[in-house]
Amino acid sequence: MIVLILGLVMFLGAHSVRIYADDWRAAQVARWGILTWKGLFALVSLAGMALIVIGFGQARMAPVVLWFPPVALRHLAGLIILVSFVLFVSAYVPGTRIKAKLGHPMLAGTKGWAFAHLLANGSLADVLLFGAFLAWGVLAFNSSRRRDRAAGTVYPAGSLNGDLTALAVGLAAWAMFAFWLHGWLFGMRPFG
Repeated sequence: MIVLILGLVMFLGAHSVRIYADDWRAAQVARWGILTWKGLFALVSLAGMALIVIGFGQARMAPVVLWFPPVALRHLAGLIILVSFVLFVSAYVPGTRIKAKLGHPMLAGTKGWAFAHLLANGSLADVLLFGAFLAWGVLAFNSSRRRDRAAGTVYPAGSLNGDLTALAVGLAAWAMFAFWLHGWLFGMRPFG
């Protein structure tokens, strides 16, 4: 469990610099340059993600079960994750009303993804992993929205076509992940 916790601290810590130390980040970018900052950020993030994967895999070998979620929560989780996939895609599809409304749909999607996994899983490792991502997602989303308001950021209005594109791509990505990739990557099929 230590490896998982260390990975979470590294990964989410790196992703929390803008929340808690934005002035320090700006000073480092000015000092080292944006490319060096991004390179270091990427290295710490990748190392943290590797430790999360290794630590979560180790924890799954000897799980500490806290509760057994009802099967119905898996289906609810699948629906929440479908919405999360649409939100993830909306962050990258130009001209969505979703992005115009939320400002940071990827962070909103991360919150949904983590919450859904908390509903459908009941081990200590699940609570640590998805609980940490949920807490971080809430803090990061609120911080980003606050920063947008302070800067007067206004996102382009978006269009129905952008939303439909995000919906179609998000639905296709969700289906591929839910029915094939999740089982292949993690050894667990959400729907079977």
